[in-house]
Amino acid sequence: MLKPFLQLMRPANVMTAISDVLAGAAIAMLYLGNGSTALSWPTLALLALATAGLYGGGVVFNDVFDAALDAKERPERPIPSGRVPLLHAVYWGTALFAVGVLAAGLIGVVSGGIAIAIVLMCLVYDRWAKHHAVMGPVAMGLCRGLNLLLGISYAIPALEQAWFLAFIPVVYIAGVTTISRGEVHGGKKMPLLLSAGLYALVIGLIAYFGVFRGEIGLGLGMLAAFALFIYPPLMRAVKTQDAPDIRKAVKHGVLGLIFMNAAWTAAAGSWPLTLLVLSLFPISIWLSKLFSVT
Repeated sequence: MLKPFLQLMRPANVMTAISDVLAGAAIAMLYLGNGSTALSWPTLALLALATAGLYGGGVVFNDVFDAALDAKERPERPIPSGRVPLLHAVYWGTALFAVGVLAAGLIGVVSGGIAIAIVLMCLVYDRWAKHHAVMGPVAMGLCRGLNLLLGISYAIPALEQAWFLAFIPVVYIAGVTTISRGEVHGGKKMPLLLSAGLYALVIGLIAYFGVFRGEIGLGLGMLAAFALFIYPPLMRAVKTQDAPDIRKAVKHGVLGLIFMNAAWTAAAGSWPLTLLVLSLFPISIWLSKLFSVT
């Protein structure tokens, strides 16, 4: 009975959301110059719980709003298959959002406010924006950007200095979302090439704002791992434009967030956070074999 409710949450993707807030905390330390000694594990645990609830609630409501469409295109999903009644999915998504906002609120008023903004942006995306060619990728990217800000709210003074870095996940997720538009019926070459360019822009921005401000060697190593994970499946999708290859490119794009976030933690010189973020990758891969990531 529990498995279909977990399926709605996309557990493998939740690991990437946790890596977002850990990266945000690392950015906070990078801009404050505090180093790993500034880590507050209770605060990091609250951030992880908050983002798990917020991400889980967002994808549950994605399936709630897509129930009619999924009945035609993806009848195996929990709601159209009847394993999770629509009303129960609404309750589940609402409860997850509530957990996310409450956990963030325990950190502070600013964190709670960011969590509420994430809830609103998730609903905007799920209900309206995702059906728009431009607003869909932007709204989804803003959800991730706000999630990074949630992590940076680990230290409010850093939030005041580094808020603009939230636009980097916006660019990256815009690329992933652009790819995902072809995961059912196949895609076209130009949007896929556009995503490749957006990926390159993200790598360059992280190198500029993160790596060259902190630990160059370790940070560049993580960026190289990031590029090697996301580009090969995308280039294959560019070549074939087939739906299965596009779905694989999307999967690598989503899971690749962990390597992207590891680059931030590495740039901050925080070995504990870098190892913690990287440890999320095998967990995410294992979960992706049990639960769909799209």
